[in-house]
Amino acid sequence: MSLSDARLTLDGNAGPVEILRGITLAVARGESVGLTGPSGSGKSSLLMLMGGLEQATGGTVTALGQDLSRMGEDDLARFRRGNMGIVFQSFHLIPTMTALENVALPLEIAGAPDAFDRAAAELQAVGLAHRAGHYPTEMSGGEQQRVALARAIAPRPAILLADEPTGNLDAANGAAIMDLLFGLQARHGATLIMVTHAPELAARCDRVVALADGRLA
Repeated sequence: MSLSDARLTLDGNAGPVEILRGITLAVARGESVGLTGPSGSGKSSLLMLMGGLEQATGGTVTALGQDLSRMGEDDLARFRRGNMGIVFQSFHLIPTMTALENVALPLEIAGAPDAFDRAAAELQAVGLAHRAGHYPTEMSGGEQQRVALARAIAPRPAILLADEPTGNLDAANGAAIMDLLFGLQARHGATLIMVTHAPELAARCDRVVALADGRLA
């Protein structure tokens, strides 16, 4: 994954707002990188660029040899489906689906014939096999985040993006999620890029990248 002079400008009520101001960064395959910085520094926006959820208004964003800045929305969606797993601070589980169905969903969309078997294996890996038939409202916040993590990792993504994945959890659940996240990343050899405010979590990454005012600090 690499960015060259990547910029993001959005329209605000008072005119254009520069969110990212020329980011040049390379992340090696299999590397774990922590993105840190104060609120409003552009961390989450940078992660969104890397995931193709926002398109750069300048420069280039390249992932697995593909220039994301030149792709349309449909191509970006297909690229993410095949290559990326994303874990948000909010769990974004589908409330009308069980834990097993939530994890199996991206595999079913990708046409995997063994979607439910693989989903069950990932729930087992995050210690939630006994919750497979439960709905999100029947689970704690820590359990919901573990389901979200299992869903992100089930398609075996080459790139795993995490935006404050412990932000809505207490200390004990947050620590458990991070142990799982790094364990799954190591097991599958994925590249991990994580936004966090917590220095102790960033310190677990191979490298820490700090942002300030839309630039690398």
